Amino acid sequence: MLKKISRIINNFFVMNKEYINLYNNLIRLTTNKILYKGLDTQDKFSDRLILFLFHFAFFLKEFKNKDNSKLLQEIYDFNFRQLELSIREIGYGDQSINKKMKDYINTFHSIVSEIHFWDNLDKKDKEKKISFYLENFIEIGHLVDYFDKFKLDLSKKTLNSYLKSVNNSDYGSS
Repeated sequence: MLKKISRIINNFFVMNKEYINLYNNLIRLTTNKILYKGLDTQDKFSDRLILFLFHFAFFLKEFKNKDNSKLLQEIYDFNFRQLELSIREIGYGDQSINKKMKDYINTFHSIVSEIHFWDNLDKKDKEKKISFYLENFIEIGHLVDYFDKFKLDLSKKTLNSYLKSVNNSDYGSS
C-alpha cells in the first residue's frame, strides 16, 4: 500500500513538473515584448492574461483529439489553478477571485470558440477576432501574423515536446 501511495505521489509531481514547463513556456511567450508593440497604453495584467489565453487556446486546439483528452483536461485544470494563484498574488480577495476566475474561464471559452475556424478566416476577420479581446491594441495585424506563426509551430511539434522541453521559438521576429 505504501509503495502504491508513493508511486501516485511521484506521478503527481512528475506531471506537475511537465505541466509547469508548459505553463511557463506559455507565460514566456505571453511576455514577449514584440507582442506589445501595437499597444497604445502601458500593458496591464488583463492584456497579458488575454494573450496567455490566446496562446493556451491555440495550444489546446492544435492538440485536441480523443487520445489526448484526459491529458489536456489535466493541463487545462493545472493552468487555471496557476492563474488563480497568480490572481491571489496580485492581492485580490477570496470573494473577488471566484468572480474573476469565472470571467476568465468564460473569456477563454469564448476565445476557443472564436479561433475554431482560424484557418478559414482572412486576415481582416482574424484582426476583428483579436481586437474584440484586445481593444487597447492599435496594430492588430502583427498579432495575427504572430499567432499564425505560433499555430504553424504548434503543428510541427508533438504534445510531448511541449511538456518536456523549454520552447525557444520566437514568433515575433520577422
